Amino acid sequence: MANCSDPSEVTSRAITREAGVNLAMINYCYGSREALLLEAINRLISLALESDGVFGRIQESGLSPKETLEEIYFETMKLMLKNYKYAKAVTRYAILNRDLSGDRRSIDFIKAHFGGRKSENECRLIAYELSAVHELLVLRYKEIQTACGTDLCDDETLRKIIKENFDRFLD
Repeated sequence: MANCSDPSEVTSRAITREAGVNLAMINYCYGSREALLLEAINRLISLALESDGVFGRIQESGLSPKETLEEIYFETMKLMLKNYKYAKAVTRYAILNRDLSGDRRSIDFIKAHFGGRKSENECRLIAYELSAVHELLVLRYKEIQTACGTDLCDDETLRKIIKENFDRFLD
């Protein structure tokens, strides 16, 4: 991915050639090329935010669980928008194919925010809804900019939208 200027260049054949493995290994290990790319993007986002110390600073900031999660979403979305071509290439797959039973990082923050007023399943649903809404914003970034005059790359605008969405789901 680092050597390609466009996600369409990251073909299954190119991946397996670079890795020195059989083409069938992608489906065997990940189920599909898109699942592999999603895993790669998620790892890159986590590594980028961790290496820069963003997650550590956010978690040590003393913010409420809701505010902490808003900041995590803000930083993650900024990184996704900065790498828009790749984020767009895997976001549709993420929204439609994500394993909803898996552990989501945001659930603990959501549970802490509600303090037992919502069940585990309700918190899982809210976590999925929040991630899907924000991923959809990234996926349709250019269309939103054109149709709504909303530039998600503007930090103030992005923070406002994230806060409004969190208020809708967590209040």
